[in-house]
Amino acid sequence: MPKVFTSKTQKIGEIGENLAIKFLMKHGFTILDRNYTKKWGEIDIVAEKESKIHFVEVKSVSRTVLDNVNRETLDQYKPEDNMHPWKLKRLSRTIQTYLLSQNIPEEKEWQMDLLIVFLNLRDKKAKIEVVKDIVL
Repeated sequence: MPKVFTSKTQKIGEIGENLAIKFLMKHGFTILDRNYTKKWGEIDIVAEKESKIHFVEVKSVSRTVLDNVNRETLDQYKPEDNMHPWKLKRLSRTIQTYLLSQNIPEEKEWQMDLLIVFLNLRDKKAKIEVVKDIVL
């Protein structure tokens, strides 16, 4: 059953995830799974590149102006600030569940990445920043 998005925030999140999928595929990733959900957490995207699995968390934010985005001059909200220790712990548990449920060998390399999607819905533009190999 497909997800039903009821709020503006959820819709922005869905748009951001769709753009993240396109971005990853453009950069040579194969998408293995999307929105892997358990009671204790969700992995937005599971992708693979060069025999390494990438668990990708997507944070999306809507902005009216994206040209020459200077992160220092944006208001104080930074999507990556939502990666609280409890969120990382939940992600770690969900990743371990995914690895076990898919019978992925222990020696298989993997990492956690964050894609920050800045959306300008009015002009239909987006900017994506990547934070690689987040320590859980």
